[in-house]
Amino acid sequence: MFAWLEKYLSDKIVEYISQPTGRYAPFYAPDPELIRKALKPGDILLVEGNSRLSATIKYLTQSTWSHAALYVGERPGDVAPDGEPNVLLEAEADTGVVTVPLSKYLNFHTRICRPVGLDEASTRKVIDYTLARIGTLYDSRRIVDLARYLFPYPPVPVWFRRRMLSIGAGDPTRAICSTLIAQAFASIHYPILPERASINGKTYILAPFVKDELDHIRTYGLYTPRDFDVSPYFAIIKPTLAAGFDYHTLAWDPPGLTDGELADAKVTPFN
Repeated sequence: MFAWLEKYLSDKIVEYISQPTGRYAPFYAPDPELIRKALKPGDILLVEGNSRLSATIKYLTQSTWSHAALYVGERPGDVAPDGEPNVLLEAEADTGVVTVPLSKYLNFHTRICRPVGLDEASTRKVIDYTLARIGTLYDSRRIVDLARYLFPYPPVPVWFRRRMLSIGAGDPTRAICSTLIAQAFASIHYPILPERASINGKTYILAPFVKDELDHIRTYGLYTPRDFDVSPYFAIIKPTLAAGFDYHTLAWDPPGLTDGELADAKVTPFN
């Protein structure tokens, strides 16, 4: 009886925190075709997100990004119901590990993070690592793990916010953050966060408190979308620039429009 009640309550919590928080419009959403052309297999697509869960993760990690997906490219037979190829692999609390079409996130503020220096074989290993886990369902019955997301802005000090993600058993946490993607890169020994290392003959040493925090992140699998953004080992790819941006050709405010018409015109691309 208690197992049934726990599952029922957990399912309700997941349903609640997965709901959008309200009207959402990204600060900037580039042409979808530019994003499609810019993405390469092995890239990580960071997503701002607009759910109650997203709001909590962004607050706890002090970041714009609440979700991360791995671009795996097109695969024969893996398509959405409307026929669009499923090219992103993601892990979420309610679905587990699945592939989804790029259109799912084209109306969100996104960022492309690209690992530097990977050859085709290494990229394939990263992708295969995640593809092998499709269908994995994470234990979402741990109410202790899920209940924290009912409070989007818990009054905790900054240094403790990321650690809030590790309270409880941990399985739902792994389903909603970037642990799977981080594990995939770790499988080929590709770093995510700064390490004590010697690069070009120069040794980089981390401050003690930073090292302790990084050790805690690795131990408990607390990788978040923000880590790929701030990582010194991933390049930031901006589709508008990758397509060949020339500011000389930039068209500014169209002539002949009133202030009201101009405001409406500027909002249109974000809807």
